[in-house]
Amino acid sequence: MTTIKIAGVPEHFNLPWQLSIENGEFEAENINLQWADIPEGTGKMCQMLRDKETDIAVILTEGIVKDIVTGNPSKIVQIYVQSPLIWGIHVAANSKYQKLSDLENTKPAISRLGSGSHLMSIVNAQNQGWKTDNLQFEIVNTIDGAVEALTNQTADYFMWERFMTKPLVDAGIFRKIANCPTPWPCFVIAVREEILDKHPKIIDKILEIINKTTSEFKEIPSISKTLASRYNLKLEDIEEWLSLTEWSQEQLSEKMLNKVQNQLFELSIIDKKVTFETIVR
Repeated sequence: MTTIKIAGVPEHFNLPWQLSIENGEFEAENINLQWADIPEGTGKMCQMLRDKETDIAVILTEGIVKDIVTGNPSKIVQIYVQSPLIWGIHVAANSKYQKLSDLENTKPAISRLGSGSHLMSIVNAQNQGWKTDNLQFEIVNTIDGAVEALTNQTADYFMWERFMTKPLVDAGIFRKIANCPTPWPCFVIAVREEILDKHPKIIDKILEIINKTTSEFKEIPSISKTLASRYNLKLEDIEEWLSLTEWSQEQLSEKMLNKVQNQLFELSIIDKKVTFETIVR
């Protein structure tokens, strides 16, 4: 039995992994796939790949591209979710800010530097025509930290996947004032190069298993109810999310990678662009 460590956010996108593990599909192939929930998100998982604390990460595209460009010895082996991530832009429920334009020159809360919430707050600022070089950030680590920061007014807004934050909106803690979809597929699967070199066939087998699960995922009986129950979300919200979400069984194309790198470079998130082969297996 070969042990492989994998990390991902504890969100509805990753239920296919949980089901495949629970159903013993990896075990049947002599693979002990050990899943770790990482609520801190992409910035933390980039660090875990660097520190050899995980072998695989199911991770935001823009975050891992940035980290590989800056020296993370990992490679993207596949797109995991093809559809964009729809980031909700949230303020505290009683905040004076009412519309997106009110947030110019205010402080976003981010989970950590290099995270999706960090990079997408820069993308959003550029979309709005705001100056991005004088953005100040409040590092909050997790969604609970963001609740605290917005409530205590140490930060003004917080960007996070809109369905995962909707319970906070429904509870009157956050108020969503806009959406900001990613201009690329949201999640990819990244693997440390050392593991790719050592266990290429095992990685291929893991991808084969997860791809079978994701290709059939929406046809699983009562999957909406399972998702709503596991992630404490309303059934109608999950059904809307499922209708918008497309998993992928394909590799990231050179054209799409160029789009990601070009935008990150333009925003000074990376200071150079590297070859397709440096980032993608």
